[in-house]
Amino acid sequence: MAKFKLDEVDHQILDMLIENTRTPFTDIAKKLLISAGTVHVRVKKMEEAGIIEGSSLTLDYKKLGYSFIAYVGIYLQNTSQTKFVLERINEIPFVTVAHITTGKFNIFCKVRAKDTNHAKEIIFKLDDIDGVYRTETMISLEESINDKKRLMHSIFQDL
Repeated sequence: MAKFKLDEVDHQILDMLIENTRTPFTDIAKKLLISAGTVHVRVKKMEEAGIIEGSSLTLDYKKLGYSFIAYVGIYLQNTSQTKFVLERINEIPFVTVAHITTGKFNIFCKVRAKDTNHAKEIIFKLDDIDGVYRTETMISLEESINDKKRLMHSIFQDL
């Protein structure tokens, strides 16, 4: 597959959609002084090229009562147990992200909980998974950076 070339209009469209995936194409078109059809065609091409994959909705977990965030590094007894352990982790809905990693941990997870007691229960569940040797937990005091646009802007500067 040939590399898809993005231009400044594509960049601006992506910028607005990252800000709010529900922005109507007509609103984007008005701001960019192009037709809604042009926006539609460009978004469709970016979807077909795999640059845009679906759309997402952001929830405010604090307002839902899940303000406690912890990161848990998991050490495995054997790396051959990775798939099995990930399947067990996937059964714990409070683990919202899991990465297979190199370095200190075999798996690194993000956990959302109601409070410290709830987090403790989740971490104990992780510890109890067959194949987990031990875990190491870091508590998030504050999410200081969570900007979906920074990398995209940097990529466009390099083009």
